[in-house]
Amino acid sequence: MAEVRVERTEDGFQAVNARGARVAIGDGDTTGVFTPVELLLAALGGCELVTVEPLTSQRGHRMARLAATVQADKVATSTLGTITITYDVELPAGDDEAADVLSAVAARVHERYCTVGNALKEPMKVEQVIETS
Repeated sequence: MAEVRVERTEDGFQAVNARGARVAIGDGDTTGVFTPVELLLAALGGCELVTVEPLTSQRGHRMARLAATVQADKVATSTLGTITITYDVELPAGDDEAADVLSAVAARVHERYCTVGNALKEPMKVEQVIETS
């Protein structure tokens, strides 16, 4: 089970996981924090890259640079348009097969193996529970 706790702080909100990692969350006017939409985009990009990296490396093709920019336009209130993931890759020097391996692995990850991407593509049930004390 994946779980994070989101809580209000003195200067905004933060997400905390069970390992103690923290991410500051705020609105688009606050510096030094991610907006919730930016976190969604980061989750998608992170999911793809942390899945692509070991799969290409296991095949003997570790990219010299592996990064991605994830973008989406807000097309209406509370609605994003198409999310675009643009890979920024430096291939390993002298590796003539790296581009083909990366392309094949990245396509499989994008279509099938990225949990976050799959969650965004398929309708999911999201439940809300309010606990008071």
